[in-house]
Parts: sequence; C-alpha cells; structure tokens
Amino acid sequence: MKRFLVAGVLVWLPLAITVYVLLWLVGLMDGVFGALLSAVAAIAPASAQSGIERLRDWPGLGVVVVFVLLLATGVFATNFFGQWWLRQWDRLVGKIPIVKSIYSSVKQVSDTLFSSSGQAFREAVLVQYPRAGAWTIAFVTGKPGGEVAEHLQGDYLSIYVPTTPNPTSGFFLMLPRADVIELDMSVDAALKYIISMGVVVPAAAPGAPPKLPLARNPAG
Repeated sequence: MKRFLVAGVLVWLPLAITVYVLLWLVGLMDGVFGALLSAVAAIAPASAQSGIERLRDWPGLGVVVVFVLLLATGVFATNFFGQWWLRQWDRLVGKIPIVKSIYSSVKQVSDTLFSSSGQAFREAVLVQYPRAGAWTIAFVTGKPGGEVAEHLQGDYLSIYVPTTPNPTSGFFLMLPRADVIELDMSVDAALKYIISMGVVVPAAAPGAPPKLPLARNPAG
C-alpha cells in the first residue's frame, strides 16, 4: 500500500504544483487588474461606476488586460519616443530619497538578468564550494568591476552559487577563471539538476569531450 500511495503522489504532485503556480499567476494578474479598475473608478463619473464594477465579474479579463498592458508597454519602451520618456522617468525617480536606491538596484539587476544582450545566468560552471574537494554547480554572472577589480590580480569571474532546492537564494563569489570548469549543459538543465538535488541528471552533450579546469597561475 505504501508503494501505491507514493506512486499516486508522484503522479499528482507535479500537476498540483503546476496548477497552484498558474492559479497564483492568475490571482496576481487579477489583483493588478482590480487595482487598475479602482484607480479608474476613483476618477470616473458616478454614472460609469456600475459599469466599471461589473468588469470585475468577468473571469479571465484581468489576465487578458494585464497581458495586453505588458505587451503595449514593451512596444512603447522599444521605440525612440518611449525610450526618451523612460529616461525622463528614471531621472525623476532618481531624485526621490530612499526610493531611488531601491528602484535603481532592482532595475540594474532586472536589466542584467532579462536583457537579450546580457550574459547573466547564461553559462553553467563547476566550482569547488564550500571547501576544496567539494564541488557544486554555479552560474557565471559576469566579471568583477570597479574598485573590487582593482584589488584582484589576474582573471576573475563573478559566480552565483544557488542553494538547493531553492535556487533563488545563494552566494556571490569572485573566483579565478582557472578555478572554474565550464559545463556544456544549458542553464535550464543545470537548474533542474540543482532543484532536484541531483536526482534529475542532465544528459551529456553528444560527442562533447569532458572539459578540464584551466591550468592554475603559479603567481596566483
């Protein structure tokens, strides 16, 4: 009976989690849609209040409206006129105390992660962590810069080491390139490997020889 029960859980658990995540996303979009309706209702005349409130009862309308709003925002932000307005907005927010530090930090991280020209989380690597002889999968996020780079002698990489099974938290390290082993697996495959705690083993790339770490710099 225990074997049958475990088999049943394994069948339903992925479906239940998928449905839960989708319902959470739909609820989030409906919440944004509700906030937009409340803002419109606050400035609309009294004669239009009942019509606006009826829109809340339309199932799925919030998802469609938020999707269209995001798409329209993307179209606006990718043209010359929209980019000018976004620069003005960034300049305005940058003058507000406290808000500017939060906004600028989140914007820099999001631009780095989701920009098509960015290199963050584009490469999976193998590093020794938390001690020599213990290996884990990490992701290259770039190279050290600014004052930090001035204190590092040699070729260093910025590495993000995610935790298991929650990869959204982790550790930021700066390691010599010679201590990093490049992997042929994709970022998606590496994330599945981390989240599953090593149960879901990614297949090796066909015909790809195993990569070896670069030779250490004796001076480093």
